[in-house]
Amino acid sequence: MPSFHDSNKKGWITIHRLKQGAEAAPVIIRLTDYGAQPDTEQDTQPAMVRAIQAASQISGPVVLDCAQGRYHFYPHEAIQAPYHISNTASEEENPDITKTIGLLLKGLEGLKLEGNGSLFIFHGKQTMLVLDGCTNVEICNLCIDYDLPTVTEMTIVGRGSSYFDARVHPDSRYQILNGQLFWVGEGWSFMSGPMQTYDPLCNTTWRMDNWLEQVKNVEEMEPMLLRLHFDFSPDVVLGHVLQNRDGLRDQVGVLITECSEVTFANVGLHFLHGLGVVGQFSRNLTFRGMNMTPRTETKRTVAGFADFLHLSSCGGKVVVEDSRFIGSHDDSINVHGTYLRIIERMGETSVKVRFMHPQTYGLPAFYPGDEIEFVRAGSLTTYAANQVVGIKRLTARELILILAHGIPEDIGSQDVIENITWTPEVEIVNNYFARIPTRGILVTTRRKVWIALNVFERMHMNAILIAVDAKSWYESGRVEDVTIRDNRFIECGSEGYPVISIAPENEEMDEGLPVHKQVIIQNNQFETSSNVTLLCAKSTSGLVFTSNEIVRVGRADLYCDIDDFVHITACTEADIQGNTFRTNM
Repeated sequence: MPSFHDSNKKGWITIHRLKQGAEAAPVIIRLTDYGAQPDTEQDTQPAMVRAIQAASQISGPVVLDCAQGRYHFYPHEAIQAPYHISNTASEEENPDITKTIGLLLKGLEGLKLEGNGSLFIFHGKQTMLVLDGCTNVEICNLCIDYDLPTVTEMTIVGRGSSYFDARVHPDSRYQILNGQLFWVGEGWSFMSGPMQTYDPLCNTTWRMDNWLEQVKNVEEMEPMLLRLHFDFSPDVVLGHVLQNRDGLRDQVGVLITECSEVTFANVGLHFLHGLGVVGQFSRNLTFRGMNMTPRTETKRTVAGFADFLHLSSCGGKVVVEDSRFIGSHDDSINVHGTYLRIIERMGETSVKVRFMHPQTYGLPAFYPGDEIEFVRAGSLTTYAANQVVGIKRLTARELILILAHGIPEDIGSQDVIENITWTPEVEIVNNYFARIPTRGILVTTRRKVWIALNVFERMHMNAILIAVDAKSWYESGRVEDVTIRDNRFIECGSEGYPVISIAPENEEMDEGLPVHKQVIIQNNQFETSSNVTLLCAKSTSGLVFTSNEIVRVGRADLYCDIDDFVHITACTEADIQGNTFRTNM
């Protein structure tokens, strides 16, 4: 058996390579051989670095095997490395893009991280896992959580004419200074920021104004029991849980950047600070059997500081299946690209472009050989195509593209470019979504999208949103082949938020130039106790809404005409028929 010399330890560590018939099995590297001690308070970070270093020196498949147990990761010896990450924070919000990284897998090929049901617990603010430039990597049978989440929780247990009492969750810490409440953690603190309410009876959450920004003073009645005083009568409900965070996405949960063939299987991500799992400029990503929910034994209600899965400018195929998404502070799944605005024509075949949204910049954006399209900002329609042959980076926000062919003469002042090479096929099947204050799924990609056999429970906004814009988030691009079928939508949507929304943000509409094409919505069940809109669609050709069942829950007086539930604008070749109604009293 081969051996690996560890300069931090005495002697040689044996690398286990097992035989399976005539073929060699993957090399087995055991985390405990590098000093990790499960089920202790010891920092696992140094041992993990040594084990990953050993794995990087082996050609061929490698299994990094973690003996079942509980492992702690502290920030003191964590890796510090700069990363620009899509949809996180602006230069003003977070000028230092250095990430504190628990596990860094860089340039690895053929690695399997086998958790064996272990629990990794992270302390302080950390990006728990980074995969950078890796190929054929699998993370499996592992649970990951924070010791003290950066979203705090307190449950309303009493109320009066000008106050309410709240019991603070054991995993939240606080200080009261001059009558004001400050949340504190391992290396962080905050007072104000986004708040939302969780109603355990209805199993739903929604965003709200922060009570702590309106409070007159806070007093501690006993440890972990607070009384919040106001100049008015607070409208609160006993048993509701208030969730609070500072809103700064200075880290992410997991970063997958410039990778290919990455699989997460049977992984529990029980708290993610900042944006959740971010994939950018990576191909063929699979998420199977994900458990993105609070760990039951913690009795927390929050698992995500923002989105759960955020996939920006990826390629190949994205698969999300057999997973649970419960308790985030933003969208469950968001798949999109990024429009860059055309700033200046630099010559016959060169243009200067710019990242426009404050929270997205510094990404690779383009590679030589990528196919691009020129898009009108007003109509969001394509008017020219080209190919990138060279890139000159000027700043983290601006770059010059050298193109294979001449560029259009009539570029508008707000027009944008989409990189159509980095647009994935998407398959989202057999998942459960609940306690999401915003949207279940956002998707904008021109390749085939298949959304089937999912359950969406009480999404406060849209269960599914197909947007695209070149004015606000600059999230590209159009869809051309979307199928939404055999899903169950339970009490989703609200006033102003249809259950399914096809809402390109184009200011100029022409039925002859639709933004989106071929969205098929069939054989779904919509359960509703209100007259919420089921589908609102704009600027779409080939729209199909057929063979769906609308179940009117507990109400006999609801609309029973499909025209009351489906609203379309500037859509062509729409097929809306064969939908049925029934009442469930």
